[in-house]
Amino acid sequence: MRDVLEALAAGELSVEAAQAELQGYARNAGGRFDAARQTRAGVPEAILGDGKTPAEVASLAATALETTGRAIATRLTQAQTTAVRLRLADEHPDATLRWDERSAVLVATAPDFERPRLEATVGVVTAGTSDAVPAGEAAAIAGEMGARVYRVDDVGVASIARLLDKLDALRAVDVLIVAAGREGALPTVTAGLVDVPLIGLPVSTGYGHGGDGEAALSGMLQSCTALSVVNVDAGFTAGAQAGLIARRIDAAGGKRA
Repeated sequence: MRDVLEALAAGELSVEAAQAELQGYARNAGGRFDAARQTRAGVPEAILGDGKTPAEVASLAATALETTGRAIATRLTQAQTTAVRLRLADEHPDATLRWDERSAVLVATAPDFERPRLEATVGVVTAGTSDAVPAGEAAAIAGEMGARVYRVDDVGVASIARLLDKLDALRAVDVLIVAAGREGALPTVTAGLVDVPLIGLPVSTGYGHGGDGEAALSGMLQSCTALSVVNVDAGFTAGAQAGLIARRIDAAGGKRA
């Protein structure tokens, strides 16, 4: 504690960084940023854009960069993205920003930030182009946790030949995230063809009875093949779960048993 206080007094640490060191979180106008989550739980803290004002998101992003060297923000609107860019340009002009418009994920890193690197690959598979938003969020989180990410898109069961063409590549990865809307059949079919841990990601695409991801979620929960399932559109959770599996594989020497 004394070292932190001395660094604060010497101007070597900001108030936010000192608070994060002492309490594990930093408080600002946008709320409390959990700066210790990566160390404590292995999953990086992310800023969810839903329900927050642009100013709140920007404030949290600045605090994240100040305390951990990285800011991850998900489900951002254009207004929120603009606010983050302006705030970081003013307070952290040397930061590198990456923005994926499709998945609405923004990642900013300080010049000295070192992203983890795991000897494990997460495959992210989509049934169709409409599933790309939560799948992209999952891929971003798994990648930020250090896993290599391998994408396979548009291989839904309406033409299962598209999936069969990719089976060798899917069998070679360490963990799979399979995103699908409609009736959610793709994860079940894929899990029956590969010996890889598989996380089903139901997506709120489709219409009519069971639309908005309800049928996809129910179908995956009722799957007769061995798979795990996250909530509808829960790309962050799927990516985090896959990243944690990848960490264990890396710790075991980079090979699945």
